[in-house]
Amino acid sequence: MFPHVLRAGEWFLRSGIQFANGGVARYYRADVERNQPVSTEITGYAASALVYLHALTGEAPYLERAVDAARFLARQAWDSGKGAMPFEVEPAEFSYFFDCGIIVRGLLAVWRASGEKEFRAVAAEVGRRMAADFVSEDGDFHPVLALPGKTPLERDSKRWSRSSACYQLKSAMAWWDLFEATGDAAFREFYERALEFSLRQAPEFLPGHADPLKVMDRLHAFAYFLEGLLPCAGEPRSAMALADGIAQVQGLVAEIGARFLRSDVCAQLLRIRLYADWQGAAPLDREAACREADVLAGFQAQSTDARVDGGFYFGRKGDEWVPHVSPVSGAFALQALALWECRSQGVQPHRHLLI
Repeated sequence: MFPHVLRAGEWFLRSGIQFANGGVARYYRADVERNQPVSTEITGYAASALVYLHALTGEAPYLERAVDAARFLARQAWDSGKGAMPFEVEPAEFSYFFDCGIIVRGLLAVWRASGEKEFRAVAAEVGRRMAADFVSEDGDFHPVLALPGKTPLERDSKRWSRSSACYQLKSAMAWWDLFEATGDAAFREFYERALEFSLRQAPEFLPGHADPLKVMDRLHAFAYFLEGLLPCAGEPRSAMALADGIAQVQGLVAEIGARFLRSDVCAQLLRIRLYADWQGAAPLDREAACREADVLAGFQAQSTDARVDGGFYFGRKGDEWVPHVSPVSGAFALQALALWECRSQGVQPHRHLLI
């Protein structure tokens, strides 16, 4: 197996980024040698990444850690009485629509791998609260609710995480997964509603900001939209949006990347190229994909410090690393590199394994 992938897997197991209670820190700050607080969203991503690593290697520790993450989400983070999934458990001040979808997908990934029905049940509860609590009077989805009253926060069009935009489709993909997992057609309808909104909104999302560095951040969000199209990638509108979106992201990365480049954007672009090609939505540009794999591998940290070694740096500004070793960057990067290697072996992974 690709050595970058194995080293990244070891980082997830040995770095301390996952706490003893199963929760996962937002990222490790190498400059001050400290983990950030546990995030429920990042724990959801890590659960999916650990399941993917288990699927690749068959090694039991990955599944054991995935189950730990899922139990943290289902038993400690999820407030069944209030029907709320907080951004952080202490203090539980906010709940994000996007985070909830990532958590649902992480719980479902662990349920499929472990067979523990508790995770599917909690995922369905979270999915229902997403539909009930976040829908606005205008028919889109509030990005953030203040807890405990679930009051929508004021939106900010210049901050993608505080606006209702096409990127929410990645989170809404959780509803499609719940439809497949439970057979409840209401979940499919929720996804289809989000799809229609996202397809209408997507052409307005990029560049979206005068500051090129902020545009790079928006590329990360726009790639979420492209990933969220995968359940319906065979439909003409979605296939066209995928093909056009890949070209748009590639162009802006080339334009901005010398000043600021995020590793997760590189990984997302490579992943969506591969999935779009497998699903017949957009033919693979092999030369561009090869370049992206090489660039992405260069973000992996090498250190004598186990908290850093094998992880992936969040980004690079000019010649300087952003000193954050990120579970999301690592998860996306290891998957993108593994998919690129597996492609030569004719392996086409199921969409459920997309982190």
